[in-house]
Amino acid sequence: MGKPKRPEYANLVMFVFSENIDETLETLTPTLEKEFGYIDYISKALDFSKYTKFYSREIGERLFGKLLSFKELIYPTEIVNIKLKTNSIEEGFSIGGRRKVNIDPGYVNQVQFVLASTKFWGNRIYLGKGIYAEVTLMFLNGKFHALDYTYPNYKDREYQEELEKIRKLYIIKRREHLRRNSI
Repeated sequence: MGKPKRPEYANLVMFVFSENIDETLETLTPTLEKEFGYIDYISKALDFSKYTKFYSREIGERLFGKLLSFKELIYPTEIVNIKLKTNSIEEGFSIGGRRKVNIDPGYVNQVQFVLASTKFWGNRIYLGKGIYAEVTLMFLNGKFHALDYTYPNYKDREYQEELEKIRKLYIIKRREHLRRNSI
């Protein structure tokens, strides 16, 4: 019989998108770092609007985003409260009841990229407090691979390559954490 144990730490990741991503991040970064700690990686700008028009009426037509990595590792279970906080931050940056930014938190570990969501679907596991988790990408044979239900932007190699850079940072942080805690 297996014995329950604590999950390994994961690397907190957020995909932030808006109409003017650089200006948005300049304004948003102090809030994110106050809540979640130092941002140790920011990806290049990634086109998001070519995948969906779902957010165009609320946030804008030409949406670009950046993937952010946070220095401090988290337990995967923390993603519930992190998603609730990012929803609150989005609301705080809203104008006239319309969001100006979308913040999608998740995490990277050795073998997965997981996203948090408030929406139920067949591929999502309920975690609590109205939050679900979805394995969006799996890391196999040296790179991330999409699944049938993976969002189109995360099926794009450009997004996956940025997440692979974050995964490399995670592996270094994980190794350092294990070294510090085994002494």
